[in-house]
Amino acid sequence: MVKPGIALLIGIFVLFVIVLIFWPKKGLVSLWTRNRLNTKRTLMEDTLKFIFDCEYKNQSCGFNSIAGNLNVSASKATKIIYQLQSMGLIRFPKNEIRLTDAGRSYALQIIRVHRVWERYLADETEVSHMEWHEAADLKEHHMSLEEADKLAVKMGNPVYDPHGDPIPSSKGELPSHRGQPLSSLKEGDIARITHIEDEPPTIYTQLVALDLYPGMQVYVMDVSDEKIQFAANGEECVLSPLFASNITVELLPENEPLEEKYKLLSSLEVGEKGEIIGISKKCRGQSRRRLMDLGIVPGSVVSAELESAFGDPVAYRILGANIAIRENQADKIFINPIDERQ
Repeated sequence: MVKPGIALLIGIFVLFVIVLIFWPKKGLVSLWTRNRLNTKRTLMEDTLKFIFDCEYKNQSCGFNSIAGNLNVSASKATKIIYQLQSMGLIRFPKNEIRLTDAGRSYALQIIRVHRVWERYLADETEVSHMEWHEAADLKEHHMSLEEADKLAVKMGNPVYDPHGDPIPSSKGELPSHRGQPLSSLKEGDIARITHIEDEPPTIYTQLVALDLYPGMQVYVMDVSDEKIQFAANGEECVLSPLFASNITVELLPENEPLEEKYKLLSSLEVGEKGEIIGISKKCRGQSRRRLMDLGIVPGSVVSAELESAFGDPVAYRILGANIAIRENQADKIFINPIDERQ
C-alpha cells in the first residue's frame, strides 16, 4: 500500500507534468504548435521572397528551384506553393509561377524588413559582414513593417542595403533591376560593382576574401569559358564564371580613367607621413565613426610615430594627438604618402 505522503508527491508530480505540457501559451504543446506554425510561415514567406527575386531579375522560377532554395523536398515545396495559391498570393499563368498583386506586396514587406535590418547591422553595430544576412533572415519574420519604418527613419531612410540591393520604400516602391553580371563582360570593359550576392554563403565568403565590395571599379583583362580575369584596386583577380555571376556591375564609359591602387595607412614606416584620402567602404558602423571622430578624414595629415612591442598596434599622430590603430583597421584607410624631401 502506498503511503499517503508518497501518493501526495506522485499526485503533485503528475499535476506538474500535465501543467507543463498543456498550460495555455507557455505549455509544451502550445510552444510546439506555435513553433510549427512559425516554421510554416517562414517557409511561405521565403517562397514569396524567392519568387519575387526571380521576377525582379527576369529569371524563370519552378517547383524544383523553389525546393532547392528552401532546402526542402519537392513534395513539401509543392504543398507550400499550392497553399500560397489558395491564399491568393501566387498564380500560374502559362504554367509559370508568378506573384499576384497581394503576393508582391507581401514579399516587398518582408524584403524591406530584411534589408533595413541588414543596413542597421552594417552601420550601427559591430556585427561581422558574414552575419548580416543570417541575422536579417531571422529578423524579417518577426519584425513588423511599422518597426522597420521607424528604424529606417532613424538611419535617414537609406536607399540601399550594404550589399548594394535597393531597399523597397514603405509604400512598396522599388527601382527597376539595373546592371549585369560580371561574367557577361568582355575583355577591355570597365565597370563598377553595384551588388555582391550574399547567397550562397560559400561563394560570398570567397568574394569578400578578395576584398571586393560595392562601389569598386573593375577592369576586365581576359575572358574565357573557364575564368574571367580582372583588376580591382590595382590587384589582379581571377574568378570562375559561376562566381563572377554573383557580382552585379554597371558598365562605365570607355574613356573612364582607371583607378590607381590606393596606398594604405599600414604601409607607413615609423617617421613617414601621409595625407588621408578616405576610408574603405568595407569599414562601416561604429568602427568607421570612431576613426572619423579621431580625425581620420580626407585632407588630414597622419604620421607613424611608434610601433608596439609586437608591431601591432601602431601609434599614429593626427591632429596633435597620438592614437593607436590596429593593422586590420589601418588596412582600410587610404592615404597619399608625403615625401618631405621634396
